[in-house]
Parts: sequence; C-alpha cells; structure tokens
Amino acid sequence: MSASIPSDRPPKDDDSCSTHSEDSDISNEEGWEDVEPDDETQPVVGLFSEKVYPNVLSMLQETKDKYNFDLRRTQKELDLDFLGTIKLVNYIRSQVKAGNLSPDVSSKSNFEDEVYLKPVLEDDALLYSLDDIEDQDSEVPGGTEAERRVTELQEDLERLQSQFSEYRIAVQKSLEEQLSKEDEKLTSSASSAQRSTSKAEAIDSDYFSSYSYNGIHESMLKDAIRTDGYRDFIYENKHLFKDKVVLDVGCGTGILSMFCAKAGARKVISVDNSNIIDRAKEIIHENGFGDVITCIRGKIEEVTLPVPQVDIIVSEWMGYCLLFEAMFDSVIYARDRYLAPDGLMVPSHATLRIAPFADPDFIASHISFWNDVYGFNMRSMLTGIYDEALVRHVQPSTIPGDSSVFLPLPLHTITVEELSFLKEFQVTLKDDIDSLDGWAIWFDIFFMPSRDSPISDDAIPSEMQKKGFVAFTTGPYGPETHWQQGILLIDHGKKKALPLKKGQTITGKVGYQKKSKESRSLDISIEWNVQEAEKGTQEWSLQ
Repeated sequence: MSASIPSDRPPKDDDSCSTHSEDSDISNEEGWEDVEPDDETQPVVGLFSEKVYPNVLSMLQETKDKYNFDLRRTQKELDLDFLGTIKLVNYIRSQVKAGNLSPDVSSKSNFEDEVYLKPVLEDDALLYSLDDIEDQDSEVPGGTEAERRVTELQEDLERLQSQFSEYRIAVQKSLEEQLSKEDEKLTSSASSAQRSTSKAEAIDSDYFSSYSYNGIHESMLKDAIRTDGYRDFIYENKHLFKDKVVLDVGCGTGILSMFCAKAGARKVISVDNSNIIDRAKEIIHENGFGDVITCIRGKIEEVTLPVPQVDIIVSEWMGYCLLFEAMFDSVIYARDRYLAPDGLMVPSHATLRIAPFADPDFIASHISFWNDVYGFNMRSMLTGIYDEALVRHVQPSTIPGDSSVFLPLPLHTITVEELSFLKEFQVTLKDDIDSLDGWAIWFDIFFMPSRDSPISDDAIPSEMQKKGFVAFTTGPYGPETHWQQGILLIDHGKKKALPLKKGQTITGKVGYQKKSKESRSLDISIEWNVQEAEKGTQEWSLQ
C-alpha cells in the first residue's frame, strides 16, 4: 500500500536541452523581445533519421517523399498552434528514438502531455524554425518586393517574440507546478499541525487523508501482480478460510475482505482510518457481503473489535522500499493483540533486496538536465538532489550485479524494533561498468499456507511459484508493480567515479531508520566497499 510521493510517480526524465545563444540575446527575463529570427539556412536534423539537412524546407520535403509524413499537412489537419506543433515534433522524435518509425499522429491527444514541451533533441533547430514550415507560395499583397520582405520580417519577429513568450510561460508553468508540490505539502503539514493537538495526530491525519481519494486505490487495484497475488492465495486455499474469523487491517475499498468472504470466511472485520471506509461499506453491501463483513472506522490501535481474537490477518501494508509509511507497525500491533496462537498472517513472509545500479542515460537526464534547462542554468536545483530516494521502475540492463537479501521478514514473529536496523550485504558485479551510479532496493512477498511452512531467507518468487506457492516480486526482473523500485543515487562529489570490472565484489551495510517515532518517512543509509576500488557511505530520505 503506497501513497504517491512527489516526483516521482511518476514523471519521465527527458534529455536536457538548450537554446541557441548565438541567435538569442537573452540576458534576463525582460530580454525576450530581443530574440531575432533564426538563420533560414540553419542545419536541421531529420525527424525520422539522424541525417542533417541544410535547412528545414529540404528536411520536410525529404520527410514527405521518403517517410510519407507531411508535417505541414498534419499541423493543419490537427489544427495545431505553436505549442501544439512543438509537442508534435518532440513526440515524433521520442517515438523514433524508442524505435517506432511510424508514430501515431491521428489525434493530438497522443501528444498532449506537457512532457512533450521538453525537447528530445538538444539544440533542436527545427523548434526554432517552425515559421518556415508554412506554405511558401503564400503572397503578401501590395508594395515592392523589398517592402514585402521588410513586412514579412517584421511580422516574423513579432510572431517569434509572441511564440517564445508563450513557450517560456508554458515551461515556467510546468516547472513551477513540480516545485509547488513540495510547497503545498509543507503548507498542508503546517496547517494540519496548527489544527491538531499533537505532531503525531497531524502526521496521521495527512497520511489517512491521502487514502481518501480514488486515484490511489485505482492504482493499487489495477496492479494485477499485487491484487492477483492476494486473490490467488485466498481462492486456492479456501480450506484455510472456511468458517474462520478474518481481520483486514487497512481494508481500503474492501477488495481483500470480499475475497475472504467469498472464500468461505464466517466473519470478516475490515478496519480503515480514512474516509474510504464509507465507500467500502457501500461496495460490500452492493456485492451481498453485508452479513459477513463488518466495517470499522479508526486506527487498529484505538478501535475495539467485536471479537477477542481472529484466525487470520490479511493486510496489504507494503510501502515503497517495503517499510515506507510505517503501516507494518500497525499490522504487528494487530497480530500481537488479536491473532490466535496458531493464526495465519497473509502474506506470511517478505524479503528486502539490494543490487548495484548503473545507468549513464538516467544520470544524464536526472542530474545533468539541470545544467541547462531551455538555455538557463538551474544548477541550484541540484542542491540536495542526491539526498532523495527516487521511486522508478528500471530495466534489468541497469542492474550490473546480483542482488542480495539484506532483511528477511517472517511476519509471524518479527517485531517493530527489528524494523530499524543496520544489515550487511554482499553482491558481485556481472558486467563491467563505467561507474557505480547508485543502488536499487525492492522487496519480494510470499504467501505460505502455514506459519510453520519452511521458506529460506533468500527465497526467489519465481522458484516458489514453480513449487505451487503464491509469491511475487517488485524487482526489475518481474512485471512492473505500483511499488516500482527505490533508486538511491550516489553523490561522487568532486571525486571522479571509478570504472568497475565484472567479478568485483561489493560488501556493505544497509540501514533503515524512521525520521522520528511518529514519522511515516524513512531514512536509508548505505555503507559500501568495492573490492580493490572505492568505498563510501551515504544517506537518503524517502518521504
């Protein structure tokens, strides 16, 4: 169960871009009126190839002849304005870059996302030559050829000034929206603190409020890996649920409770402290389970259940990097307070894994991007950028070594105190890399039919599935889940990162620590030592 966090969930990282300083004298925000038209003979990179054309007109003609794509006609058919045309160009370039030489341009809804305002190609001359895509046979009535040319240039300059102004405003708006998210979060937290009687109540209020909205539940329910895992275990083990009393901690929409009721549970108690409990009640009654499922609003630590103990506790409590949000603390409380001595936890086991991360393209788009944003130096945005834990789904190719389990969690016995830790790990590189860019953290979940079912600390979900058990991974080697992976980028500072070789061993320690007793945020620290190479230590925050 994971609420969305800023950034990250998630925005795409695009290549950095820059404007032509040779053609634009932009000394400050008021200097946009000094922008002059680009040289008509400026070289332009093709839309569907890396070929460089002497000017935009020759590029457009060959694009139409060779690739059967008419940019001018598409612009008119879709009634695109200046910004719409910029998005179209960047959309096509991004599709071609991904290997799709036939991008779908049948509707402008395919490229309405603000992300397409960011140029895919650095110093893309086409974006500054959009005037030239107008039909060349248009005439300006009246006057001599020289007068008409002067008039055209004046109109071009005015149009260019207006377009650049619109472009700048749109870009600033996009950036400001990203920056304002953190401000809104801080403002909301401050207001909650003023209204609440304690800091802990303010934190809990914000946390539970985040689960009152449809979006987060839609994201979780559409995560088939997550939802199918619970459903498959419950339905494939109906004998475990038959006539049993089940407690669903953090029930949300009630989907897990209904799985249990449909599997034959005699009674299901669904507890949630957000407004979503009202929707859960309606959903449960509409599906005919009102006589089996009882919904209770409140924190599990504060409510009174209608039974002294339960046979099974089911809960989807997992957060980013597993322990973000600290919901598992509440599940442990419920286990110790209500679960029968021979009762079952669903799921029953979890493991936390760490692996090396190396992706120069990601570093370029996420870090180097700020060096030149539409011609502006935004390096100040790099302040603290290495302190943030990111949430991303990365490709297996960015994991150049094996992964290591640094914390196995037997859910029937683990304590809250054990959730703050410093654990050792060891991994071995499988590939040569130019530098160790960071670390990837993910978790695996296992559903064992008995609290005594044997399972190794380094169990692999795919292997357990082959044995007939229900399990899933949130790692890069499995289908993407809404948890994705935690990415912790290394700040090498002024020290140049060293290339590492296949077969080198990395040893170290991973630490998890709450920011405070009441906090649902998480601090992650890693110490590492690369065999015969480098060592380091760093801390990241997930909040």
